Amino acid sequence: MSASLGDLRIVDFSRVLAGPFATMLLADLGATVVKVERPGAGDDTRSWGPPYDDRGEATYYQAVNRNKESVTLDLRTDDGVARARELAAGADVVVENFRPGLMDELGLGHEELRADNPGLIYCSITGFGAGAGAQLPGYDLLIQALGGLMSVTGQPDGEPQKVGVALVDVLSGQFATVGVLAALRHRDATGEGQLVEVNLLSSLLAALVNQSSAYTSGDVVPQRMGNAHPSVAPYEVLPCGDGELVLAVGNDRQFRALCERLGEPELGTDVRFATNTARVDHRQELREHLIRLLKARDARTWADLLTEARVPAGVVNDVAGAFRLAADLGLDPVVGIARGDGSEVRLPRNPIGLSRTPPSYRSAPPPLSEPPPVSD
Repeated sequence: MSASLGDLRIVDFSRVLAGPFATMLLADLGATVVKVERPGAGDDTRSWGPPYDDRGEATYYQAVNRNKESVTLDLRTDDGVARARELAAGADVVVENFRPGLMDELGLGHEELRADNPGLIYCSITGFGAGAGAQLPGYDLLIQALGGLMSVTGQPDGEPQKVGVALVDVLSGQFATVGVLAALRHRDATGEGQLVEVNLLSSLLAALVNQSSAYTSGDVVPQRMGNAHPSVAPYEVLPCGDGELVLAVGNDRQFRALCERLGEPELGTDVRFATNTARVDHRQELREHLIRLLKARDARTWADLLTEARVPAGVVNDVAGAFRLAADLGLDPVVGIARGDGSEVRLPRNPIGLSRTPPSYRSAPPPLSEPPPVSD
């Protein structure tokens, strides 16, 4: 089966999450990715555990490094840099996420590598850009804090909360992937490579979407609201007779159907609740009514009854429950990838569906390679 990016060669100097996630997405679509790692240690995430799998390998590293080859090079040596330049000279794309300026100091910067390879796409991922924020440390938690995400996550009377995954890194990796693909499209038309720059802070500000535009367009500074939504109601977690129910009512029809199933249809035409704007204005009164009615049954029963009425509702799954749901829906969320010794690693499936050139799973996350012999 053909691959969308089967003729693409990528040299990946990045480590941890944002860069490796981007290069894994491209590798899933067929690109050959050579992952350059430090001799003896490799990517930092090789030691980020627990948890570990049954072979003692960190599951964090496995999450973003399938379909890659590993090459160890000591970039502090002339020989290591020379070998890195050879790899880049034969590549279509280079990805790196070192602190700004380091690759230039090593002789592996954008201008130097493109002098050898004018069609090269050079993707640089930083925390705060290459300007005034160049020396700031680009850690996901720090950027969740500085970038406003923690200010809108958590309970109003509680402390600011981070999201339960390094979401800024993941989003930045996706933006980097889009940038690389756009640059490749330009190169297809002109033969010209270019520099792709993505920084984590800008990625987060863009990904805050309606929370960002509330500030930029409405001069409103969003605040923490727990599980409630600033612009839609009811859109939150509510207690039932047993367990918690998630309601995500996005329009007035859904709200009327909710009230019918709850046995109090008159709420759907009550002037305080008949429109979304009115429901947002009277959200606390509405919440009290809903809690009273939801006490009659457990969350799972309500979820089934409301789903039948096409009201978006569900229970709060743990990760295992989420994978079971996806499997029950026929989404095949897990792929098994063979290792060289015949064992198998099981990883989340790439979510992109392509009818002619689907993602492929050709190799498990690679073990750390031995350094190549030093040339004479």
